[in-house]
Amino acid sequence: MEHEQAAKREREILLEECLAYFKGHRIWKVLFEGFREKYRSYGVFGGTVSLRHLGNGDVDVLEGFFQKNFHGKKSVSIRAEQFTKSLKESRFGVFTPKELLELYFGAELTVKKECREREADAWRQIFAVAQHDYDGTPGGEWIQEICETKRDGYQHIWKKNASTQELEKADAKLRLGAQILNALSGMEHAPEYLAVFSARLTGNPHFFDEGTTNGAFLEQLVIWKGRQYTEAAETTDRIFPAIQKKRRYLAAGLLRDDSSNYAMLSGIRAQLCTGRYHAGMDGFVEEREMVQVPLSVIARWEYLTCPNNQMYIVENPSVYAILCRNGGTMACMCMNGQPRLAGIMVLELLARSGIHVFYAGDFDPEGLLIAQKLRKYYEGKQALYAAANGAAGRFTYWHMSREDYEKSRSSEIIPERRLKMLEQIVDKDLAETAVAILQEKTAGYQEKIWEQYLQI
Repeated sequence: MEHEQAAKREREILLEECLAYFKGHRIWKVLFEGFREKYRSYGVFGGTVSLRHLGNGDVDVLEGFFQKNFHGKKSVSIRAEQFTKSLKESRFGVFTPKELLELYFGAELTVKKECREREADAWRQIFAVAQHDYDGTPGGEWIQEICETKRDGYQHIWKKNASTQELEKADAKLRLGAQILNALSGMEHAPEYLAVFSARLTGNPHFFDEGTTNGAFLEQLVIWKGRQYTEAAETTDRIFPAIQKKRRYLAAGLLRDDSSNYAMLSGIRAQLCTGRYHAGMDGFVEEREMVQVPLSVIARWEYLTCPNNQMYIVENPSVYAILCRNGGTMACMCMNGQPRLAGIMVLELLARSGIHVFYAGDFDPEGLLIAQKLRKYYEGKQALYAAANGAAGRFTYWHMSREDYEKSRSSEIIPERRLKMLEQIVDKDLAETAVAILQEKTAGYQEKIWEQYLQI
């Protein structure tokens, strides 16, 4: 018994000395990592490991162990057989190369196939348990789908060669995704500010901020939630790429921006999803007043009603104000330059409601491009709604002819780089105006012909 204990103690001391020796110089770590990778590939201790960029100290250590001259060499190749032989002849020869590697790294050597199977089992277990926990919910449906397709959020969760800690993080992310989708369920009819949603779900209003990993994860979930969008709807939304992302979030029930996102309207009645008309808008119609309507309000509207089934949209606020003051009961809207999401949503509602839109913009490259995009967007949406409910609205350019341009011309010279933008005008109803601007090289403004807009 004493002999066995003494032998055991002697082996423990030798092991300590062995590990101290091989951990005493960085070149052994490089060599052992190479042999460990070979073992993972072959399933046996074998192959050849190349050691590059050797320093003088590296060479001295290698020469001492292998009893071979490596003087002057910057790289050497060590064969498994060579290492096995030198290890056996050393005072650490009681340890096999496989034992030494396992003792050195403190873990059992495994082959890649075993690692892949073990990892696959771990991932299957994570997905299976989470799917069971969220069964029957939108989150459960998402978990099942991303597990099968490896899309729409999968890349934010799965990680190759994941450690136990990383697997735990992945499980938490998977459950967070399910919780997000369950929380978003039904919110499309009652949108919530993103920061408020973030604070409610995670306790941190900045958890899903733009540019963060969690923000990118949320965007993938928003895309998944909105996957029912038709290809035609996606095509029309791409006409205004700057607002497409906001539109996706709003469709999921999240408001990314509201205080600076509004539509300037007058003379319209708005029907809510409940079927009743918006009392505030009715009040402004009765008082014949203009109003700035925030995105969160517009998001609750289903249909619009306009006098004579017509809406007059202008680009500039001053012309809009003149129309509202002197235009009687006509319905008016101001796009105020590049369209905001709020304005685009009103345009979509006009298409859904079958309203005839008359649009007037400035006579410069940007103004014509805005007009062309708005018409393309409106007609794309109108085609969708016409197929669904027979809505038969139209979009007509209003006082945007060549003659109108001539009357509105200023002395402001348009630079050549901006004139190049006119090459993008393909709408035949704007072609003559575009040619005239290209010839004259000066801009025209709505304010110079404001009286014409009152002649309806």
